[in-house]
Amino acid sequence: MTRILVLLALLLPGAALAQAPATAIPEPMRGNWTDGDCARPAAVLHVTPRAAVRLPAEGAGRLLRFAAIARHEDWVLGTADGAAAPRLLLRMRGDALETVEPEAKTRDDALPGPAALQLWRRCPQWPPALVAQHGEGIAFLGMLERVEAACGEGMGAAGCLAALYRAADISGDGLLSAAELARLFRGAAWIAAVEEPADERPALQGLTAAAALLLARGVVESLDYDGDGRLSLAELAQDRGGLPESGGTAEGHPLPLIGLTEALGALRAVVSGAAAP
Repeated sequence: MTRILVLLALLLPGAALAQAPATAIPEPMRGNWTDGDCARPAAVLHVTPRAAVRLPAEGAGRLLRFAAIARHEDWVLGTADGAAAPRLLLRMRGDALETVEPEAKTRDDALPGPAALQLWRRCPQWPPALVAQHGEGIAFLGMLERVEAACGEGMGAAGCLAALYRAADISGDGLLSAAELARLFRGAAWIAAVEEPADERPALQGLTAAAALLLARGVVESLDYDGDGRLSLAELAQDRGGLPESGGTAEGHPLPLIGLTEALGALRAVVSGAAAP
């Protein structure tokens, strides 16, 4: 249930997200890079305006989403959120990209410090196996940045939700299918798997394609008020796009709800029993 609530929170933002940093990674540094030959890289790097994700050919990847981006001498310095505030230095070296991930103890005025320098070469495409493994997640990362730009400080929940809805609507028909929601869930799971250290990754990192589709169908069924098998923006925003005005009435008297509580408890027991193996 916790996993479902976390995923739904991505679909139904109840509050504005943090505003984007004032600066961004320069255009020449963005895109796809490889460590070694394009066809057989030891690792690949994808750089967006506000993030960088390193994906080795084998092992776990590492995503840094920058809360702050600044110039440091001839480097661009990106600093991510979190207690450790991990940093990444980037600079162009001819047609190549150099990066350094400074040690946590290195002060900003001593950067880049003793950490090793990594050289990346531009590769428009990665090997098919890596594209198949990470392409959907990288597409989600770009989508997430665009949605966050519409969900900054001062933006209403309705506008934020509409931006997410448009980004998820792959078919462009104005309705979200279970497949489109499942893609959203798989992308969120990919972000969770590469953004946090292995011992801190949330449960949704293990979300499989089958589980994502099952969750998506559950979301559609729970919010599909007109029963057409897909979600409109109005259905998704029902009671979530903004706080309603007072819809009550001055007439009447409060009724005791103890009976409702007991009925819900009995229903929960029935559902739990039906779900038990």
